[in-house]
Amino acid sequence: MLTLCVATLLHVLRGEEVVPYMGPKPPLGIHRYVLVLFQQKARVLAPAPGGDTAASAMRARFSTRAFAERHDLGLPVAAMYFNAQKEPANRRRRY
Repeated sequence: MLTLCVATLLHVLRGEEVVPYMGPKPPLGIHRYVLVLFQQKARVLAPAPGGDTAASAMRARFSTRAFAERHDLGLPVAAMYFNAQKEPANRRRRY
């Protein structure tokens, strides 16, 4: 989820949702994901992803560096990295 807010925790909870959270949807194998937080100088008007197919196409090969430069965001203030994996159907755990 992407929100507009000021720098206090209370305001984060009251932020305006701009883009809903979209969890990872990796194809088979292990894939890297990076979430980057920038402090904005002004409101950024970026197109929201469309349906599932359009959203997946927009997410693939997205350039955070180019986006930050295009919107004059400067350096990140925080980042998080994780791996996600989708296993083939015959190897999935059954609970």
